[in-house]
Amino acid sequence: MAGTLKDWITGALDAQLEPQALAVVDESHLHAGHSGARPEGETHFRVEIVSAAFEGKSRVDRHRIVNGVLDEAFKRGLHALAVKAKAPSEAA
Repeated sequence: MAGTLKDWITGALDAQLEPQALAVVDESHLHAGHSGARPEGETHFRVEIVSAAFEGKSRVDRHRIVNGVLDEAFKRGLHALAVKAKAPSEAA
């Protein structure tokens, strides 16, 4: 995993889910002192994504898809991930 974890997350989601819209925000600074936080950050992220891969899927299935794509990031220190996943038909 070269570069920042944010860059890796963005690249992995782009490559595997071909999103129409994607925002990856490092919110680690909001969790300083909490479980799983590290002084260098890159532990807590928020992802907002719009992808055709989510069409007809439940919210739980969408989160499972995103978590599956980012499995390697969790193994390398990602502690928490907030996900807002929509299908293109839901994005406005």
